[in-house]
Amino acid sequence: MKHLRTVDDVMTHAVVSVNRKATFKEIVETMRQWRISALPVLSDDGRVVGVVSEADLLPKAQGGDESHAVLAGQVMTVPAVTVTRDAGISGAARLMARGRFKRLPVVDDDGRPVGVVSRGDLLKIYLRPDEDIAEELRELIMAQLVPAGSAAVHVHVSDGMVRLHGTIPDPSLGDVLVRLTRTVPGVVDVTARFDADVLA
Repeated sequence: MKHLRTVDDVMTHAVVSVNRKATFKEIVETMRQWRISALPVLSDDGRVVGVVSEADLLPKAQGGDESHAVLAGQVMTVPAVTVTRDAGISGAARLMARGRFKRLPVVDDDGRPVGVVSRGDLLKIYLRPDEDIAEELRELIMAQLVPAGSAAVHVHVSDGMVRLHGTIPDPSLGDVLVRLTRTVPGVVDVTARFDADVLA
């Protein structure tokens, strides 16, 4: 679990989907069988063309729906919101939050499904061991500090909470290190206390 940076690192590789000609009952049965709330809808050549979710089906259950929509291609939401397998985890999380999506189809360059990423998948980064986070942070911070001159920064990680302290040659470097730390997968929060090296 050392390097969790892209959607491909955390997604579910099995894809449950339906064809745009799937009937209403087939959609509901597939959702029930696989215990999922949304399905990518595929064209005849296997590309994701839409997504059908429980929210798309509920109007029928409420009664009074006169749309005569009974096939996946008629009830699906278009265009489909998808991500690629090389998309960053943070970017996928922002996309989900903005659209209030619970899951997104993951597609290749041709628009064919290669997986599904859910909110729970994206949260896997917080299961990353503290030792892995600390090791990555030390490497990143060292790369920043070597060109900066004299510095000694210590990294402590507990339950994803990072504490940085030490001596740096330039006080402005402290803000850079904190921002850098926040980009590391698995980091929950950061506190920092630095002293300036007046001899640097």
